[in-house]
Amino acid sequence: MNPIAFVATGLLVGVFSGMVGVGGGIILVPILVLFFGFSQHMAQGTSTAMLLPPIGILAAWTYYKNGMVDVRAAALLCAGFVLGGLFGAKLAIILPKEVLRRAFGVVLLGISLKLIVSK
Repeated sequence: MNPIAFVATGLLVGVFSGMVGVGGGIILVPILVLFFGFSQHMAQGTSTAMLLPPIGILAAWTYYKNGMVDVRAAALLCAGFVLGGLFGAKLAIILPKEVLRRAFGVVLLGISLKLIVSK
């Protein structure tokens, strides 16, 4: 384990997260799988664990100070996210790694295509 590589990766993910609002799933999980040799399950679990302490607090505060946060919507999303995260993690644990990896790829591909072709 190279601590500098992990800190540098965290910095990269943090910059993208703060800049365009994407987080661990879209950037960190593929990096952990492709460059650090993590399994899909381990990458998803590590990404989720990484988000617990900071959860973008400084980026969110910066947006909030500039009037760019709907606090009510964020609170409601958070409530759903807590429950959804629990159910999603329980489902991910029982899925075979190939199914999980392919499902993750389909989600990324769908998001990519939508961003590319939308006006």
